[in-house]
Amino acid sequence: MIWPFKPRFRKQIARIEVTGAIAGSTRKQVLEALKTIEERKFPVLLLRIDSPGGTVGDSQEIYSALKRLREKIKIVASYGNISASGGVYIGMGATHIMANPGTITGSIGVILRGNNLEQLLDKIGVSFKVIKSGPYKDILAFDRQLTEPEQTILQDLIDSSYEQFVQAVAEGRNLAVETVKSFADGRIFTGQQAMELGLVDRLGTEEEARRWAAELAGLDPEKTQCCTLGEKKGGWTRFLPGRGQISSKIAAGTDWLEFELSTNGLPLWMYRP
Repeated sequence: MIWPFKPRFRKQIARIEVTGAIAGSTRKQVLEALKTIEERKFPVLLLRIDSPGGTVGDSQEIYSALKRLREKIKIVASYGNISASGGVYIGMGATHIMANPGTITGSIGVILRGNNLEQLLDKIGVSFKVIKSGPYKDILAFDRQLTEPEQTILQDLIDSSYEQFVQAVAEGRNLAVETVKSFADGRIFTGQQAMELGLVDRLGTEEEARRWAAELAGLDPEKTQCCTLGEKKGGWTRFLPGRGQISSKIAAGTDWLEFELSTNGLPLWMYRP
């Protein structure tokens, strides 16, 4: 039972580590951990982020849950090697943010990427017969070019998601929307550059972020321990949001990584790389 141990948790720092691509399994683990933090009445949360990004909906759900918890306790986000795009999005749910000077962050934007194999399929004599309920049901089909109306639909979708992202950054960092848009064009920054832009409060290691969290909660930074909640992924599995039939390339900071994506019946994920 949880209740008898609450006083012990009030003297500890809750810690959640978000590593790899932010997708369904990550969202589930983080939301469960946040619920536990609230139930056990931890006084402060250290959120360690080392992620190149994630799916839009999952990033938004984690961000929203962090915002709700932020009304009750302080949250210090610590950016590791990389905290870009979806990693930035969930970081906006923290009260304070610390990054290493060389952390790769930024990449504020949204991308939807499909493949057109029409010419290749023509060469090998493969074609598809499609029966659909509406003109856009097979949008992003890989065997043909996008039509102009389809391009307009998808661009509107991307623009809407981008505006939501910008608004979250503006609100989370107390910046004007136009200020955020001046650098929210997909570019990446170092932690040092991010602090100059107002995206980060301080530069430092996770240990320094832990000490900061302890001080915010009125705890002794020399003695206060962290209690890590949620499962930690290891090896290559931490980069894999799921298993599926379609292979796609996703921009992760300055690198291109190969992922096997679980598409849930969709032609491609909308991804925040």
